[in-house]
Amino acid sequence: MKHLGVNIDHIATLRNARGELHPDPVNAAKFVKKVGADSITIHLREDRRHIKDIDVKKICSFRRKLPVNLEISTNQKIVDIALKYKPNYICIVPENRKEVTTEGGLNLKKNKKKIKKILSRFKKKNIRTSLFINPSIDDIKISNELDVDCVEIHTGKLANLVKSKKNFSKELTRIKKCSVEAHKLAIEVHAGHGLDYKTTKILSRIKLIKEFNIGHFVIGESIFDGFNKVIKNFKHILKK
Repeated sequence: MKHLGVNIDHIATLRNARGELHPDPVNAAKFVKKVGADSITIHLREDRRHIKDIDVKKICSFRRKLPVNLEISTNQKIVDIALKYKPNYICIVPENRKEVTTEGGLNLKKNKKKIKKILSRFKKKNIRTSLFINPSIDDIKISNELDVDCVEIHTGKLANLVKSKKNFSKELTRIKKCSVEAHKLAIEVHAGHGLDYKTTKILSRIKLIKEFNIGHFVIGESIFDGFNKVIKNFKHILKK
């Protein structure tokens, strides 16, 4: 069974635009789970541009009923916050203050030692760990050396090729090969970034991908169709 994780960061972005309390990401998390999401993803960025510390605290307090996937950088203060609130899952992602959204996977070769130390801290707390990586066989192998539970493959390039109606076969093949390699090494495979209905349908044919984390498209499409319908549409795609 493929799982759907819904990223609700942009609910917080909308709230922050007015500097008030509405819409509340906590209520959004509960509602999204109620209408079919398997887990909730939130990204606590260093600049707190959307999700705030209090959001992490409140949402993680429901982690037994509402599986929480917390995306974080390798920043020590952020790591400490994650350990304090103990989400069900942790995904370590790269972070650049000037980026509009995450631009690619982690540089595992450069940050291998630092990431290994961080992962060991989460493993001691029995938190499932994941690394956000590019579709690279080398990155899969390094992830295995780091003894990670899962990898989330960055699907942004594939999504952009699909949306612009360009040939995406080469990128899709890369993702397939990485999924096979990860599976051989007993690493669970996830996919995320830039996913919409069409790209998700294409990737859902890769049976080794067990989890899809989708945010921006879900929030944007829900303005017109509502969370209930959009999430059900994705669940229907993932059941095929």
